[in-house]
Amino acid sequence: MKSSIRILLVVSFIAGATWLAGQVVTTAAKKGGLEARLAQALKLYPDADVDKDGSLSVDEALKYLEAHPELKALLAAKSKSKGANTSKPDEFTTPTSLGLPPGPRVFVCAHSFMIFTATMLPKMTEAAGIGYQDAGRQMIGGSRTLQHWEVPDEKNLAKTVLREGSVDVLTVSPHMLLPDEGIDHFTKLGLEKNPKLRVLVQASWPARDGNLTGDFRNIMRNDATVESLRKLQDLQRGQWLKQLEAQVTALNTAAGNEAVHIVPVGDAVFALRERVVEGKAPGIAKQADLFKDDLGHPMPALSVLVTYCHFAAIYQRTPVGLPVPAALKDVPQAAELNALLQELAWDAVTHYPMSGVKL
Repeated sequence: MKSSIRILLVVSFIAGATWLAGQVVTTAAKKGGLEARLAQALKLYPDADVDKDGSLSVDEALKYLEAHPELKALLAAKSKSKGANTSKPDEFTTPTSLGLPPGPRVFVCAHSFMIFTATMLPKMTEAAGIGYQDAGRQMIGGSRTLQHWEVPDEKNLAKTVLREGSVDVLTVSPHMLLPDEGIDHFTKLGLEKNPKLRVLVQASWPARDGNLTGDFRNIMRNDATVESLRKLQDLQRGQWLKQLEAQVTALNTAAGNEAVHIVPVGDAVFALRERVVEGKAPGIAKQADLFKDDLGHPMPALSVLVTYCHFAAIYQRTPVGLPVPAALKDVPQAAELNALLQELAWDAVTHYPMSGVKL
């Protein structure tokens, strides 16, 4: 498991900071996997081969990246935005919301592991008796938040609404390479126009269970045990999440208040997978049933779980007791499963200090 997380970091070094995990996997498969990428990196940076044995190891690649921050900056700079899919403010505000006490104005700035929350949140919010105020959404697949920031101003809805001061809650979803400077940029811009802005940063689950090179299939998730899941979660926390926490802490220190929080959806996902292993997840027999593909895009149950985490973080209240959402209508034992998802989401958010949600 440890090597899987280390490989994730090496992929960022070799392939460029913002490649989609799926692109990395496809290319690696065609060219012989991690070895081919290490060989390519060695040609570009021969001095990374410290022991001069003619090959580049994982440790050598990591140490070279750590010793050359300018290379990290260069890789980040090379990521070019391919444009963003957006929706206009209030496009998803419904007549039902208009008749309810208004909640905060929410803008969702996401990649594909989070964008579905923008679709699910309105109905959940209305079911809780709160009017959903849609400030807009912006999506770039496989993106760092920095890629959203770098979208040209005339096409950048996120920047536009933040400059107008018309956002109360901004949700963002960083990718693999941290720190993600886009989080800093959006936070500073938003606070200039709305000092009460809250920025919620999604801490996602690891794509391909951390195995970004070599052969991996969704069905292989069924082999994970409670012990192996906890080891993977600990590695995720100790490396990627630790870096994210440091960035958020620095941002809050600079802002002079706790404006930025982390939504621990990864913790909720791991908790649900443990329940599946133990046979305690109603209607879900196998871990692979939670995911659409090898990469790890969520099936409805997982999408609902993640959205409940966001609901709890945005509205500072439990989702427990909300009705079964439409996304679960075709899932066996939907009511029982929905109750479990609500409990897991609330437990994850309230037990994570940096979520900003307190009991």
